[in-house]
Amino acid sequence: MIEIWQIVIILLAIIGIVLTISALVNILKSEFKGNDKIVWVLVVLFFNLVGAILYFTIAKNKKYKVENLNNYEFNYCKKITY
Repeated sequence: MIEIWQIVIILLAIIGIVLTISALVNILKSEFKGNDKIVWVLVVLFFNLVGAILYFTIAKNKKYKVENLNNYEFNYCKKITY
């Protein structure tokens, strides 16, 4: 029979895995200054759940989204060619 503490541990493990994977995907899709991307990948890999929480609370505002940059460059070039 599975007890309540075992269910809590399983849920924490699943939440940790999901947060870690989503943090890594988010880091790899984003653009950072200097070596910040490598540092955040290492923090998330070595500190799993705590590293993912740190990333989402601290580094989320310090990154540049690649999609926004590409859209800006595309729109800027589009306006020039007219």
